[in-house]
Amino acid sequence: MQFRLTAMAATDPDETLMIAYSNGDADAFAELYARHRAGLYRFMRRQCSSAVVDELFQDVWTRLIAARRRYQPSAKFTTYLYQVARNRLIDYFRSSGRNLEDTLGDDFPEAQAARGHQPENEVQTRQQASQLLSLIEALPETQREAFLLHQEAGLTLEEIGEVTGAGRETVKSRLRYALGTLRGGMEEWL
Repeated sequence: MQFRLTAMAATDPDETLMIAYSNGDADAFAELYARHRAGLYRFMRRQCSSAVVDELFQDVWTRLIAARRRYQPSAKFTTYLYQVARNRLIDYFRSSGRNLEDTLGDDFPEAQAARGHQPENEVQTRQQASQLLSLIEALPETQREAFLLHQEAGLTLEEIGEVTGAGRETVKSRLRYALGTLRGGMEEWL
């Protein structure tokens, strides 16, 4: 049965779109890509340097395309997508003989100023963003990963556990410690 993407696609669950794509509907893939490209890219960019992120990002989507016929909606699509991304990052770090921490901090771009065009506010916003990015980079790998999966991908504790292979309470602890560290490091701005 061929699934056709309709105007309701924006409200269709991602799993339905992935099944439609596995049945040959290219528009369904376009919708999935549009929904998840920014969050996935940010997640990957905060895990590795900008020198390799584009290649790894494309490779994740290529792997998703290659696996479309085998896709089974046993978990949320985002859990599946971020598991593919996490596995690709792990493969990359293993093959390069480096740890995740070795590549962080290469050249994060400055955050866009969120407040008007007042120079003093823009400077303050850049300082805050820089401080926050530095704090995220300094988190232990497991805490950083849990934090980014929660913030960038919007995954629940259970879904993060599925992606990382950790239990719900472990994920909860990692997030709690990460948030505590970030709050403590941002005290001057709060």
